[in-house]
Amino acid sequence: MKNLVTGTPSSYYYTFIIVLLTISTKFLHTTHAQACNPGQPLIGTGGGQCDPNEADCCKAGQSYTTYDCSPPVTAQTQAVLTLNSFAEGGDGGGPSECDGSYHPDNTRVVALSTGWYNGGSHCLQEIIISGNGQTTRAKVVDECDSRNGCDEEHGYQVPCKNNVVDASKAVWSALGVPEDSDQYGQMQITWSLSD
Repeated sequence: MKNLVTGTPSSYYYTFIIVLLTISTKFLHTTHAQACNPGQPLIGTGGGQCDPNEADCCKAGQSYTTYDCSPPVTAQTQAVLTLNSFAEGGDGGGPSECDGSYHPDNTRVVALSTGWYNGGSHCLQEIIISGNGQTTRAKVVDECDSRNGCDEEHGYQVPCKNNVVDASKAVWSALGVPEDSDQYGQMQITWSLSD
């Protein structure tokens, strides 16, 4: 917008742009504030029975990010599929929270990040997982704790990220991912709640 008399941009135009930028910045800040932000960091204590070849073990004095929330669940929720053993003596620590049981590696079961686990609201429910060009179903039996870790209950592993579906070997097998594959153990997937 130019001033009709002088041919230069008017002060109203500059004011309008400044107001617009201020509103946009506030909107973006508000939107970001509603996102799932990290919680209080957890300081690792180290020690414990954690196999560094099989799990992401806590290191003494290191700070680990925690989350109380996860991204919203949609028809195609993006997540990272990780590998866990829910069997007794496996790297998952204690028995599954949903049923107090252990589950063999040949059973399609998963743990969801804390926000998705939602206090157990999806316990024993099937979810649909898509990745590697394949789709499978798996039963939710546990929480992949995004708030706590570095202790016996959590197999001395670091807290889960807030976008994890932690899956048994059977889930990986059903998705057709070979154990010697580069993506085995950590792979981008989508998942949804089963009807």
